[in-house]
Amino acid sequence: MAALLGGGCADVILVLGAAQVAAPRGVTAITAADWQLGVSASVRAGLAQADRMQADFAVVHVVDTPDVGASVVRRVLTRALSSRGGLARACFGERPGHPVVIARSHWPAVLAAMSGDQGAAAYLRIAPDVELVDCSDLATGVDIDEPSAG
Repeated sequence: MAALLGGGCADVILVLGAAQVAAPRGVTAITAADWQLGVSASVRAGLAQADRMQADFAVVHVVDTPDVGASVVRRVLTRALSSRGGLARACFGERPGHPVVIARSHWPAVLAAMSGDQGAAAYLRIAPDVELVDCSDLATGVDIDEPSAG
């Protein structure tokens, strides 16, 4: 949460599923009721809440990339806000990662492209205007849930 707030996000939505934890102060916690369907359920719930909060952009981030801090979020968010399409994704060398910034205008297409344990990645692979933002000088972006990360 500190990375998002420190990186320039005015509001933070924490999407919970099987595990219920107390949200830090100033964070809106919601539960993806169908969390068992995979990551797409979490992204869907988060974007629905962002829509209710009338956000223009969503910064999608995951909790299992511990070395991604505010400087990465700030760099990717800044690029998205200054880009034509409002889409930006952190990259660490040649490997795409998080955070991802998605302008509201893309939300319907992102939602349509998601299923199961695939979030926005399917849409981001085909969207022509995704800004890839190299952040390898700031973090590794290693996902500690992936077997190759250990």
